[in-house]
Amino acid sequence: MAVTRRNILSNAAVRDQFTKGANLLKQESSGRTTSDFGMMGTAVDVSTYDLFVIWHYQTMMTLTPPGNSSGRNAAHRGSIFLPWHRVMLMLFESNLQRVLNDATFGLPYWDWATDGDKTPARQKQSKVWATECMGGSGTPVTKGPFRFKASDPASFRVRIEADAFGQLRSVNRGLERAFGVSGVNTLPTSDHVSEALALAPYDEEQWDASSDGFRNRAEGWSGSQSEPWMHNRVHVWVGGDMLPGTSPNDPVFFLNHCNIDRIWESWMTNNGRIYRPTMTAPADLLGQRIDDPISSPDSTTTPRAVLDVSSVYAYDELP
Repeated sequence: MAVTRRNILSNAAVRDQFTKGANLLKQESSGRTTSDFGMMGTAVDVSTYDLFVIWHYQTMMTLTPPGNSSGRNAAHRGSIFLPWHRVMLMLFESNLQRVLNDATFGLPYWDWATDGDKTPARQKQSKVWATECMGGSGTPVTKGPFRFKASDPASFRVRIEADAFGQLRSVNRGLERAFGVSGVNTLPTSDHVSEALALAPYDEEQWDASSDGFRNRAEGWSGSQSEPWMHNRVHVWVGGDMLPGTSPNDPVFFLNHCNIDRIWESWMTNNGRIYRPTMTAPADLLGQRIDDPISSPDSTTTPRAVLDVSSVYAYDELP
């Protein structure tokens, strides 16, 4: 039976389940240690939650195909962006269902365009940043379910980050956010969502951060000459731990990507379950084509396999 994904801004029950589940995954040992992932120093247990941090970062470091000059990696800056993150969200959702012992739980989304239509000051006062929800900004965040308290080992902690040389390392600190100070001072708006949905092609040559089409607008490379857009803009606006490749350290990462997935689902509802490039594209697009394996723990899923997920989940409302 398909589960329903709901707006965290308007559903307190799903909000509470999400924050509880994320903390449970943070406390759960994955059975692997930092040494298993090549991190230097004393081996430290890696939580199930932090497997997603590592997976996301390592995928960003994997160019597809190797050495491409456009910087397309196995999850970003190319056509694979939306299918790859859809697979990640489904795996995270299934782990939340497991630790919550609730097969009906649907991963919530944050409809940030609703907040983006407000003034910059009111955007920082959204219900998503309330103490009972994401908990606001700070270095570290000190309120809400993801607050840091040095004397409490059960408080939410960032355990994995990348050093200045791009190598993952083990750390033990609080979550960090800094709203609107890293290059943009407002969230995307409902007009920006409408403009993206009006774009007809899913993606186009050069299949990278310079391409026209819906995928690149949704990812956030196109749409403005000087600022990030859509998905990218949310990462930059939240700031702190949402900025680097280890951005799943912030649970709001999953709310942002769930909303982007929701926008993609709306686009497919209107335009058909279309994906480009197809397998007729040359080998220099390996890893981006419709039947190429997605870089995932099982390495068997393809973009084609996740175009229709109606048997797995649906959204309560599409933009």
